[in-house]
Amino acid sequence: MAEAHPRPAPHAARQQAVEPELVERRSLRDYLIILRERFWIALPLALIVALGYAYQKSRAVPMYQSTATMQIEKPEKVVLSQEVVDPSVNSDIELNTYLQIISSQKLRNRVADSITPAELAILQRPFRDTAAVGQSLPGAGSLIGAINVQAVRNSFLIRITAYNQDPEAAALIANRYVDQFMQHLLESVGGRNEYAVDYLQKRAAELREEAITAENKLLDYMKTHKLVSLDSSTNIVTDRLNAVNAALQQARLARLSTEDLFNQVETFRNDGKNLLEIGYIANHGTVPAVRAQLADLVRNQAVLSERYLERHPKMIDVANAINVAQAQLTKAVELAIADLRASLEKARSQETSLEREYAETERDQLRLRDLSIEYNNLANAAAVAKSNYSQILDRLTQATTSRNLEKIPVRPLDPALVPGAPYAPDLRSITTTSIGLGLVVFLGVAFGLSFIDDRIKSSWDVEQFIGANLLGIVPELGDIKDEDKYRLILNQSQEHGVESFLSVYSSVKIHSKLDFPKSVLVTSTVPGEGKTLISSNLAASFARHGRRTLIIDCDLRRPMLHRHFGQENEAGLLRWFESGSPIDDRLLDNPDLGITPIGDNIDLLRSGGRSKSPTELLENPVFGQLIERMKKHYDLVLIDSPPLGAVTDSLLIAEQADEVIYVCRFNRAARKHIKLYVNALRAGKNELLGIVLNGLSARRIEYYSNYRYYRSYKKYYGTQA
Repeated sequence: MAEAHPRPAPHAARQQAVEPELVERRSLRDYLIILRERFWIALPLALIVALGYAYQKSRAVPMYQSTATMQIEKPEKVVLSQEVVDPSVNSDIELNTYLQIISSQKLRNRVADSITPAELAILQRPFRDTAAVGQSLPGAGSLIGAINVQAVRNSFLIRITAYNQDPEAAALIANRYVDQFMQHLLESVGGRNEYAVDYLQKRAAELREEAITAENKLLDYMKTHKLVSLDSSTNIVTDRLNAVNAALQQARLARLSTEDLFNQVETFRNDGKNLLEIGYIANHGTVPAVRAQLADLVRNQAVLSERYLERHPKMIDVANAINVAQAQLTKAVELAIADLRASLEKARSQETSLEREYAETERDQLRLRDLSIEYNNLANAAAVAKSNYSQILDRLTQATTSRNLEKIPVRPLDPALVPGAPYAPDLRSITTTSIGLGLVVFLGVAFGLSFIDDRIKSSWDVEQFIGANLLGIVPELGDIKDEDKYRLILNQSQEHGVESFLSVYSSVKIHSKLDFPKSVLVTSTVPGEGKTLISSNLAASFARHGRRTLIIDCDLRRPMLHRHFGQENEAGLLRWFESGSPIDDRLLDNPDLGITPIGDNIDLLRSGGRSKSPTELLENPVFGQLIERMKKHYDLVLIDSPPLGAVTDSLLIAEQADEVIYVCRFNRAARKHIKLYVNALRAGKNELLGIVLNGLSARRIEYYSNYRYYRSYKKYYGTQA
C-alpha cells in the first residue's frame, strides 16, 4: 500500500511552501499581542522606575535663576582737543577681558562688600529654617552663589545669570554684578572738571535746602488738612462721590428687585400657588437636582407600577424614595426663601450705608473748595524751588559723568527680574523624562521578556520562527469534564471547543498532499500539551465526515486513550507483539490485538499494557507491517505517540507514518526545542502537516484566531487560483 501512495518529494514541496513565509516579519498586531501578554509585568516596573525618578528629582532643593543683560556700544570716534579716543570694543580679546573681569574674584568681593544688611537678610532667608539652634548663618561672600557670564553669539550682548535658592536673591545678585561692573569701569576711566563740579555741588546744595523747605511747608499743610494733593484729593473725593452715587442707585435697584421677588414669593405662598413656578426658587441651590431626582423616581414608579402591585418591595422602596425626595425638595424651597429674605435685608442695609457715605463725601468736597487758595500758593513755591534744583543737578550730572560715559563701551540693557518659578526642579522636564523613561522601561521589559521567554505563544512563532503551518487554535477546555472533552466530536457535543477541532480537520485536509488511505502521527514536545485530546477529536472528525478511522495508542510507556474511552487495557499492541505478532487475514478480529469500535466509523487500538522499553516493538519490522495492513482496512490510521522531548519513541513511529501533526500548548514548550524536533521529523522525510496551538484562553484566541484564519484561507485560495 505504501507503494500505491508514494510520498511526494518532501524537500521540494516544503521548500516552495516554507521559503516565502521566512521572508515575512512580525506585524504590528504581533507586537501588540506581545505588549498585551506582558502588560501587567511591564507596567508596574515602568511605573516604579518613572515615579521613583520623578520623586527623587522633584525632591531636589528649588533653584532660581535670573539674568541681567548688558550691551556693548559701538560709537564713532570722538575728536577732542588733546587726543582721539576710540571707546569701542575692537576685538574678541577686549570682550573676553570684560567677561573675565565680571567672573573674577575681585568683582565678586566688590559685590559681597556692597551687600547691605537688609539684602544680606534676603540672601540668608533660605538657610534660616534649616540652620541649627545657635549656628551662625553664612556670610555674603558664600551666599552669592554661582553665576554664569557669557557673550551672546552674533550680537553685542553680555548676559550675567545668577543662581540662588531664593528668587529675589537671584535677581539681586545679577543686578548687583551689573552695578559693580559699571562702577569698576567708571573708576577705571576717570577724568573730571574739578572747578565746575565744586561750584555746581555748592549751588546744588543751597537749592536743595530751599526745595526741601518749600516742600516741607507744603507737606505740613497737607498733613494738617489730611490732603494727598489738592487736585488729587478733589479728584478722589469727586470720583468717590460719583462712585458712591452709582453704587447707591444700584443698591436701590437691587433692593427694589429683591423686594419685588420677595413679595411675589409671599403672594404665591398666601395664595397657595406652586413656588417652583418662580424662576428664582426653581433654580436655587439643590432645587433643580432634587426636582430631577424626583422626576426620575416618579417615572421609575410609573414603569414599576405596570409590573408590580403597590405592596411589592420595589414599589415600596420607590415610594419611600419619592417621599424622601419630596421632603428634600420642600427643605430646598424653604432654604431658597430664607436666602431671599437674607438678601433683602442685606440690600436694605447696604442702601442705608451708602446714603450715609454719600452725605459724608459731599461734606468733604465742600471743605476742599475752601482750602484751594492757600494750597495752590504753597504748591507753586515748592515747584519753583524744585525746578531750580533740578536744573543745577542736571548740569552737575553732565559735568561729572558725560565724558566718563562716552568712554564706557558697555551699558546696562535689561535688569534681572525676580523669577516666578524655579528652573530646578523643572517639573515639565521631569514629567517628560519620567514618561519617556517609563515608556522605555515598559517597552524594554515587554519586548525584552519576549526575546528572553522562548516559549511558543503566537502564530508568528509557529509560522515564522518554526516555519510550519498553523493548522488551528484549540481553546482552553478547563471548564469541560475530562471524561467529556476527549469525546466532544464523537458525542456530537455543542460545547465551545467543537468548532476549533473541526477547523483543525479542515486545515489538515487543506495541507495534506496524500490521498487516503494514509497514516498520521500526532506528537508533541513535552507531556501535558494535549496531543491525546487533539488525536481523539481529530480522529472523530474524520469519522464524522465518512472516513473509516483507526486511532492507535502508541504511547506505550504511559497509555491514556483506553481510559478516555472507558476501555480496559488488557489487549493491544504489546499483547499482540508478545503473542507472536501474527499478521493474517483475521488481524482485525485478533483477540490479542483487540481492535474495539468506539463510535461510528472509528475504532481504537489500545497499547495493551505498559512497557519500559517499547523500542523493541517500534524498531521491529512487524510494526511497520501492522501499520500498512491497517491502511488496507481503514482510510485513516491516526497514531497518538509519546512526546518527543521525553523519549525518542516518536521518531521511530514517525518512520512508519505518512504525515505528522505537531501539538504545542500555549506558553509551555520552548520554540527552539520545537524547531529542533520539527527539523528532526523533516530530516526523516516525514511530511509535517503543521502545528496545532492548544490551550489558549478566549481572550488570546480573539487576538490570534482571525489572523490565523485569514492567512490560512489566503494561502489556500491562492493555491487554488
